[in-house]
Amino acid sequence: MTIKFMLLVNKQGQTRLAKYFAEHLTTDERRALEGEVVRKCLSRTDKQCSFFELRQYKIVYRRYASLFFMAGVDEEENELATLEFIHCFVEVLDKHFGQVCELDIMNEPDQVHYIMDEMLLNGHIVDTNKATILEPVILLEQLLNS
Repeated sequence: MTIKFMLLVNKQGQTRLAKYFAEHLTTDERRALEGEVVRKCLSRTDKQCSFFELRQYKIVYRRYASLFFMAGVDEEENELATLEFIHCFVEVLDKHFGQVCELDIMNEPDQVHYIMDEMLLNGHIVDTNKATILEPVILLEQLLNS
C-alpha cells in the first residue's frame, strides 16, 4: 500500500499535521489540495462512507472525537486496509499520549511525526506493532529529557 499523504484536521478545518510522501507538490499546491480534501471531508454526513475520490487520489478518513485522520492513497488501493492503518496509528498515539487529543498533537508535533516515521517509510507501511513502534520514540524522549 502506498500512502501519498496524511492529514490530521480538526472539526473547524484547521490542519494540525500534514505529511507528504513522494509527492512533489509546491506549498501552494499542497495548500490547495488540503483545502479541497478538508472541505469535501467536512461536508460529508455520518451516513456516508469514509472514502471518496478527489483528483488522482482516493481519500480515506476516519473521525476520532474532534479530529479527522485523512489518508490520500492511489485509486486502486484497498480502502479497508487504509482504514485499518489509520485506526492502528490512532491506537499507537493513544498508547503513547494516553487518550490522544488535539492538544497533544499541537503541543508535541515532533512526537507524532516520530511515531508516523516509525510506521511509514516513503508512504509504505513498515510496522504496525505498537510496542516496536513506541520503543525508539520512548528512548528518544528519555534522551531528550535527561
